[in-house]
Amino acid sequence: MLAEINLWFLSLGEQYGVNPYIFGAIYVGAIPFFLASIAWVVKRARAGRSTVLPTMLAGFFFVSAYLYLAVVGRNIPVWVWIFLAALIAYGAWSTIRDTRRKITAPGEP
Repeated sequence: MLAEINLWFLSLGEQYGVNPYIFGAIYVGAIPFFLASIAWVVKRARAGRSTVLPTMLAGFFFVSAYLYLAVVGRNIPVWVWIFLAALIAYGAWSTIRDTRRKITAPGEP
């Protein structure tokens, strides 16, 4: 059964011109960089310094796997882009909300 799931997973990559393992590696590999960028945003915001660079880096790491999909992928259905846009919008809203809480929380890292 796992072999069949793996074959189906790989067939999606062939159909859309994307290597699912590369997509997954970028997706998972960007997580520590995203979290480090958010920590940097909080630290700089609490210090009253500019948060532009760490915010831009956090945004880049947040969408990096989808950038790979956009650049390499082909014939991606419109519903996938709509779904990804909704995921990104929700994720951005959630991250902004949580980051603001961390910035205003007294004495927490």
